[in-house]
Amino acid sequence: MAEHHLPPDPADHHHRGERKGVHAGDLKPGRRYGYYNYGGGARALCFAVLVLLLAAGITCLVLYVVYRPSHPTLAVTSAAVLALYNATPAAAGGPTAVAASFQVALVLRNPSARSAARYDRLAAYAAYRGEALTAPAPLPPLAQDAGAAVEVAPVLGGGGGGGGAAAAPVPVSPETAVALAADVAYGVLPLRVVVLGCVRFVSGPFHRGWHSMYARCDLLLGVREPAGKQHGAGAGGEPRQAPLLTAPACNVDM
Repeated sequence: MAEHHLPPDPADHHHRGERKGVHAGDLKPGRRYGYYNYGGGARALCFAVLVLLLAAGITCLVLYVVYRPSHPTLAVTSAAVLALYNATPAAAGGPTAVAASFQVALVLRNPSARSAARYDRLAAYAAYRGEALTAPAPLPPLAQDAGAAVEVAPVLGGGGGGGGAAAAPVPVSPETAVALAADVAYGVLPLRVVVLGCVRFVSGPFHRGWHSMYARCDLLLGVREPAGKQHGAGAGGEPRQAPLLTAPACNVDM
């Protein structure tokens, strides 16, 4: 009689160490096999963000290089002396005040190729040996296009125009007054012209904030008077041209 064999019991395979098959119904969402797809999407997103940040950084760098403003430059083209004398009364103990008045031609240039400049709260004064000879004279607000230059000729110390107005006395140390008198007698006057104020740059769609500006020009003036005349005698007068003995050295700090 033929023997009939029944299919093996799955439990027998399990007990014999045989590997159980994996069926589609056994797969459940959220298991480890779905994690790898999620990780690949996160990496792609991070890569896209890095590319966008890199592109934004390159764009900002290009705009900065193209629209970066340059510092303004200052030059003195001519100077004149209206008054320069000892203003201390003879009864005083020594020379402690000087009355000085100068007229200087200043050229302020904006060397930026794509940035306009705006100036505000400008003031200028003359100094000698680190001490002011004149009070700060206010200058009008200025506006410059890219690459433009503007010239102003302020009177420092008052007493200009030939109307007889006296130059305003400014207190100085006795040593400075003595040294000033000696330089005037010698005919060569080292003078510093200082310009203070605020500057703002407008670069296309970009508007930068206000920056403090400190500019100074060191001059060497010839102040020798013709024989028989005392330089600066009197309260004021017509401007007397003082030649620039050397090219003025100017610096602008911001």
